[in-house]
Amino acid sequence: MSGEAKRAATQEGCRSLPLGERLVAAGHISRSQLEVALREQRRTGELLGKVLVDLGFVTEEVVEAVLAERVGCRRIRLEFVEIDPEAVARVPEAIARRHHLIPLRLVGERLEVALADTFDVFAVDQVERATGLQVEVVGASQQEIDQAIDRHYRRQGSTLEGVAEEVLAHLEDDQEAVERGQDTPLIRLVDRLLRDAVEQRATDIHIEPEERVLRVRLRLDGMLRQTAVLPARLARPVAARIKILADLDIAETRTPQDGRINLEFGDRRVDLRVSTLPTIHGENVVIRILDQSGIVLSLEELGLSPDHLALLERLLRRPNGILLVTGPTGSGKTTTLYTALAALNSMERSIFTLEDPVEYRLPIVRQTQVNPEAGMTFAAGLRALLRQDPDVILVGEMRDEETAELAVRAALTGHLVFSSLHTNNAAGALPRMIDMGIAPYLVASSVNAVVAQRLVRRICNRCTTPATYTEEELARLGLPEAAGLPFFRGEGCDACDHTGYRGRAAIFEILEVDDAIREQVHRRASSAEIHQAAVAAGMAPCRQDGIQKAMVGVTTLEEVVRVT
Repeated sequence: MSGEAKRAATQEGCRSLPLGERLVAAGHISRSQLEVALREQRRTGELLGKVLVDLGFVTEEVVEAVLAERVGCRRIRLEFVEIDPEAVARVPEAIARRHHLIPLRLVGERLEVALADTFDVFAVDQVERATGLQVEVVGASQQEIDQAIDRHYRRQGSTLEGVAEEVLAHLEDDQEAVERGQDTPLIRLVDRLLRDAVEQRATDIHIEPEERVLRVRLRLDGMLRQTAVLPARLARPVAARIKILADLDIAETRTPQDGRINLEFGDRRVDLRVSTLPTIHGENVVIRILDQSGIVLSLEELGLSPDHLALLERLLRRPNGILLVTGPTGSGKTTTLYTALAALNSMERSIFTLEDPVEYRLPIVRQTQVNPEAGMTFAAGLRALLRQDPDVILVGEMRDEETAELAVRAALTGHLVFSSLHTNNAAGALPRMIDMGIAPYLVASSVNAVVAQRLVRRICNRCTTPATYTEEELARLGLPEAAGLPFFRGEGCDACDHTGYRGRAAIFEILEVDDAIREQVHRRASSAEIHQAAVAAGMAPCRQDGIQKAMVGVTTLEEVVRVT
């Protein structure tokens, strides 16, 4: 082979490599720099080229030049291209934004699409499936594509990025105007950020300052998803605006602060819990969204199986004792506790709660906010509450021995007590109380039952379709016993942002403390032994409940395995 042929073969092989390997082969970055960038890409979900530029390892021009070497793929400048609105209308906005692509024009049965990463085969497949057209790819810069998406899918300025450009143009004037409460682009930016999160049914907003950008992520259906990347210069003013809304000290940026915002969007009342944390790049802001309209207050709507529903209704008819709800943070424990209270709420009962914080307001219920700084701890509040003639008591969480002792005493003196614990399953709650210092005989005689729960993503009802699993796939999921059973999945559509999931559902296990379980508690059995005894007595574990719900199309097997 001649020297020229070898050179051509080397170049051809280089072009077939992934972007990172091509940059290493060309000497633009080192192997260690690529490894750092790949770790950052896994963390952020960004395109590798953008990550490399943000890290300062290469310039955008170098990335574009290497991408342009792709065989048969040309690069274009979108500012010189006329984009066909009909072509744009063929591709869902969610796909365009996720893959950083913009449809350009229709040519018969072919659709020309500009992609930031021209090697994104999955993006091409998504577009072809959504449109039924053959896709021809050209390359363009991610910045130009994102700007084109803003212009052609909705009016410029209607997205967060669009409003951010206006904010930057008036940033110095905005600072003083924001503090005076005047309407400014910055105020509109933050309002839009909050409104978008509520409209998308997010449970949390993460506003994360980094060296080069201000990243916005929303927790949707339990998973974090990036929704905007704003200029880093906006980190301080955005945090300041949120702190003003939450009545926090905007001058204090060195210590964490917590606050609360009450907002109304149309007929929806929303409480926002704000937490700030100093980081090396500025204040990280996380906002928990408590949508008053989203609370489930009917046992039937909790998603309990018929057997679980009948058991819980029977447990709620007991005049005294403790009902514990367990699960990790964000598993829906508060919703279950509030729904149980609502089922008992009437003019004939006196119901009190001790919470940190009070997340939702309930009618006819006396709700108290714990305030440790003022001496109002769970234990102090519960001690005072017992002198208020309660019938039913909700203690947000059993955090210490004193609170647990008072809850047990209340249960043994004729009160029905609801509370929560953080344990992996229902059986673990009983040894946990003993570990907190409660005598086994008191645990056995006071606890009526433990409800353990997890939240799974619900299959989108607009694109649900039957799913089949091979024996190998089921073995990999650890569910060989599910062979031959019917299951479902979501194909992905505009309604679910092409994820296949929309909303969440709960899966449960309910451990009733009967004589057999009491015997286990008396002898200080482990949680595994108690769990085994409960299953032998007929308890359906969370995973079993999840599989049953997967069989009727509520969720997928992958979700059940993920949370159990």
